[in-house]
Amino acid sequence: MKHSHWMTALLLAALALSLSAATAAPVMGRYVRVTLPGDDRTLSLAEVQVFSRGANVALKCPAVQTSTDHGGDPARAVDGKTDGEWSRGTITHTVEGVSEPAWEVNLGELKAIEKIVLWNRDNYENRLDRAVVQVLDDARKVVAQGAIGKAGGGAITVALSPGKGEVLAAIKPGADKPRNKKVARRDQKSAGKPAGEGGSSFGTPASLRLAVQDLMATFGPRYPKGADFLKRLAALEPKLASGQGQDEFAALQKEALLANPLIDFDKILLVRRSGSGGGLPANWQGNSSLKKNGYDNEIAILSPLNDGEVKTVYKPEKGEFVGDVDLHFDADRMLFSTIGKNGAWAVGEVKVDGTGYRQVSPDEHADIDYYDPVYLPSGKIICDSTSGYQGVPCVSGSDYVANLHVMDANGKNIRRLCFEQDNDWCPVMMDNGRVLFLRWEYTDSAHYFSRVLFHMNPDGTDQKAFYGSNSYWPNSLFYARPVPGSNTKFVGIVTGHHGVRRMGELVLFDAGMGRFEADGAVQRIPGYGKKVEAITKDTLVDGSWPKFLHPYPLSEKYHLASMLPAGNGRWGIYLVDVFDNLVLLKDVAGYSLYEPVPVRKTPKPFIVADKVDPKLKDAFMYMTDIYAGPGLKDVPRGKVKALRVYKYEYSLRNVGGHYDLGMEGPWDAHIILGTVPLEADGSVMFRIPANTPVAFQPIDAEGKALQLMRSWTVGMPGEVVSCVGCHEDQNVTSPNYNAIAAKKLPQGIAPWRGPARGFSFIREVQPVLDKYCVGCHDGQERSGRKDLPDFADTGKHGRYYKSYMALHPYVRRNGPEGDYHLLTPLEFHADTSELVQMLSKGHHNVKLDAEAWDRLITWIDLNVPALGTWTERGAKPNFVDRRKELARLYANVQDDPEVIVNPYERTEKFVPPPAESAPPAAPKVPGWPMTKEQAKQAQGQGGLMTLDMGNQVALRLARIPAGQFPMGSSSETAWERPVTPVKIEKPYWIGASEVTLKQYRQFDPTHQNGIYDRHYKDQVNRGYVMDADEDFPVIRVTWDEAMAFCKWLSAKTGKKVTLPTEAQWEWACRAGTDTPLSFGDFNTDFSTLANLADVKMKECAVSGVDPKPIKNPGKDVDFIPKDIRFNDGVLHLAKVASYAPNAWGLHDMHGNVAEWTRSAWMPYPYNDADGRNGDSPEKRVIRGGSWRDRQHRSTSSYRLAFPRWQKVYNVGFRVVVEQ
Repeated sequence: MKHSHWMTALLLAALALSLSAATAAPVMGRYVRVTLPGDDRTLSLAEVQVFSRGANVALKCPAVQTSTDHGGDPARAVDGKTDGEWSRGTITHTVEGVSEPAWEVNLGELKAIEKIVLWNRDNYENRLDRAVVQVLDDARKVVAQGAIGKAGGGAITVALSPGKGEVLAAIKPGADKPRNKKVARRDQKSAGKPAGEGGSSFGTPASLRLAVQDLMATFGPRYPKGADFLKRLAALEPKLASGQGQDEFAALQKEALLANPLIDFDKILLVRRSGSGGGLPANWQGNSSLKKNGYDNEIAILSPLNDGEVKTVYKPEKGEFVGDVDLHFDADRMLFSTIGKNGAWAVGEVKVDGTGYRQVSPDEHADIDYYDPVYLPSGKIICDSTSGYQGVPCVSGSDYVANLHVMDANGKNIRRLCFEQDNDWCPVMMDNGRVLFLRWEYTDSAHYFSRVLFHMNPDGTDQKAFYGSNSYWPNSLFYARPVPGSNTKFVGIVTGHHGVRRMGELVLFDAGMGRFEADGAVQRIPGYGKKVEAITKDTLVDGSWPKFLHPYPLSEKYHLASMLPAGNGRWGIYLVDVFDNLVLLKDVAGYSLYEPVPVRKTPKPFIVADKVDPKLKDAFMYMTDIYAGPGLKDVPRGKVKALRVYKYEYSLRNVGGHYDLGMEGPWDAHIILGTVPLEADGSVMFRIPANTPVAFQPIDAEGKALQLMRSWTVGMPGEVVSCVGCHEDQNVTSPNYNAIAAKKLPQGIAPWRGPARGFSFIREVQPVLDKYCVGCHDGQERSGRKDLPDFADTGKHGRYYKSYMALHPYVRRNGPEGDYHLLTPLEFHADTSELVQMLSKGHHNVKLDAEAWDRLITWIDLNVPALGTWTERGAKPNFVDRRKELARLYANVQDDPEVIVNPYERTEKFVPPPAESAPPAAPKVPGWPMTKEQAKQAQGQGGLMTLDMGNQVALRLARIPAGQFPMGSSSETAWERPVTPVKIEKPYWIGASEVTLKQYRQFDPTHQNGIYDRHYKDQVNRGYVMDADEDFPVIRVTWDEAMAFCKWLSAKTGKKVTLPTEAQWEWACRAGTDTPLSFGDFNTDFSTLANLADVKMKECAVSGVDPKPIKNPGKDVDFIPKDIRFNDGVLHLAKVASYAPNAWGLHDMHGNVAEWTRSAWMPYPYNDADGRNGDSPEKRVIRGGSWRDRQHRSTSSYRLAFPRWQKVYNVGFRVVVEQ
């Protein structure tokens, strides 16, 4: 049926008025009607507000609609609740797929209507597309009308225009016309397409043939009718090809697949709940965030399987939630989540016949929830509990966190097992006796993607990742269940972070194939023969159909699941397989069927002996060889001297956030415990506090972290927690040798400058500033500079200290949401920070003592926290006390992380550094400096060389003449002094630009430039992609790798290719100039000359989901040091040669990326013959600065250095060819 001409006219009129938010003058009306024109429509409304004199006059008024399904009564749209989430029970719903469904409210009398606002349903926003809204008077004449084009989420204000005066009949409930039969037939022809209200199976003759053949091969005589099924299928195929025989095929498909010998049961336990998608938490929530009552739901049994009867087993009397059902191994009773006598979430148990209900979890704490239970083969029970008194930090703690606990069968002797920052979900037993569950963690990682499938022993020991660690895909893996008989294969629901709740794509995995991204993804169902792609996206599966919940594998190929075929369908119980057969067993109009479980006995898993002594306070950490894993790849042995040990103190309820404890810093408080030295072979064994989330950082001889853990481990009381190395693969076995640490007693943790305490800037770092910095950095103008940061002002700036806000911009760190992939070793090493580089080179003779360095470095490595306790952040004191009480009760943890043991007082006196001696005058060098013309004349003609690298890739070099110049600078640091006459004896050729990614990939095709971290939270991808263009300069190559490239290119071309010495580099950069930069001084506009830190760096101040630059950002978020006078047009890397060259034709000598030189980090005077250009010294000089540096750090003479084995985020290289 086509929609009426008046509706077409109305839609066109509405488009013409689309810029209007409401009528210009009130309209007198009594009825407001919402209609969806056309066929195959479903009307759902969260709320309809009709405003008269500023008030919503539609509230609680009588409402009617053309039909009602899923319990979506028309009165829900005028109940005053605008929440668009279906599970809240406040949304209307007509029968699905009908013609012109409509809803209407009676205001009781004529009202002066000023504005009409519709509130849309979440996740089904497009259902309201092209909706027509009409205002009727007492006589039911249309006096005003409007339409919606493309409907969005939330509130939609309707633009009204004058009506046509037609009279509309009153709505009669039940008047909806049947959905278009052609659409229904079309939908049922192919698998995975929308299928209407329900009652449809999916598959093709090919998918059925594959399944029957597999069953014949697998079961032989136990599947006796296989040949007959194939014969009947072959006979039916011609009929199907002509568009007939669909019903016969569906019947054959069901008969053949229900004959599977794996289906040795005739009853399925399930949950029946009214509506569609109700009772499902958002993907960041636990059950505590759901409503507790108001459900029409029950635990029921389907029997027989083929469209049998659904009979009630247990239905709560007062509409309480029931779900998360776990059937006992003996199939005689079940656990489930419900609401307890005290009004909190509770674990209930009932027999399969519906008798003998009891509440298992205790009732004494009304502020503690228990849910999501699972039977253990020992007779105990594991479930989630909110005893940690935490809140999810990304929503300011408004959703409460639940972690796994264990209890006796009678609900006694509760002990906390997991100590996570965020929720644990979906515990389930594995055949090997371990517990599989989903853990969410984002300690300084991208929180949309960091849900990791974990496994552990039932006593909480040996907790480790099972699938998805450091993976962006899958974002979430809910309801994972092991495949029977396998310890590596499982199925799970892949879904996003925002978007649809818990539902998503059904995917089969095998962790034996790999545990990262899609390495272990065997197949999506349906998706036979198709590769599973790892897609990085927030709302990952919103547009993907069909959607699944609650899979139950019968084998790796055949599964039960709850499935929603399309948006207009309903959740039913299906038998699905890897061959793309989706066979409906049962659906019920107005209800969703969830959580299918065969009612049959199952073998009890292996009982893992309990090894925990709850009375003990300690556990033990044993590491075989810290260098063994990829976390310290290419870090030379002997570099790691110790482990820094700290623990996380997570946000409490109703507090938390990415900027709560630091600016671009940590989500959680960091309690510094101390350090432990490593043995010579890289092994270590030491005591750690039990029942405590602890983290480690491998530190070098200077106490600087070589890698960041960004996660935690927990040891149960008395447990020996062991690992091979730093982030080793679980599929790699431990080396078979006795490490040194294994032959000794476990060490204790050496305290860090006092007792364990929350690391606070004001208490740990400010004393360093008081002693070494505030004499000059005190807010006063000095030497004509008004921009010196003020480190003396310890007053508050918001929740932070002003001195903190002044210092942190000079520190490069991971921030709250760094790249979730494993970080490059030393990625955020303290030496990559301007603060450390400046102080290390000797900032105006300031020389920190060992303690001052230790305090600064520890602060940097811990992600620059400002506050050390949640009390300082403003957590409620009663919440703080309650958390401590529950920690003692359920974890035997007695410490108080909120105690401030070293309150700040300004007791350190400023110690002035020794006066700087005047540098000696720069020597005079004949013929220096040169004009641009003189420089070009010295270079001569024929100054270009091209090296063919193969694959149509070439490298251009410019000829640099011999000459003499004063090397160094008298106006920078001691490391650039004394200025020394240096003679370049022979001409040479140097790269006209930095080596590009494309050029480097001729040598190493696998190289990745990687990612640069984006500020803020709510990341939907890894960050700024430094591989976006192969003409970008290559970065994150070590000095050794750059030299290996040169050796390879020498062999390929027959030329002597190498890195430039410092003298060669500076001579080429200056091109005859004696100014700080080859193009001028610090006031020279470099916009067309170099890629440096300029006004474009403001774009690093971002906000929002998929963070975007803030227009006119404030200083709090726009803190990266830069020169805003200039604009080079690029935020990060630029293509090489994008800026004007110097007089010798060299591009990007200043900025873009810093460049390795051949020279070692040795003091001046420079001397070619003193060994600095040999192979032995470790630290190598880099030159030229980068896109991240200002002009004074990118001069022709400015020097920095890194170890030859370090990959640095902003360092590349260019080559020279010597004669």
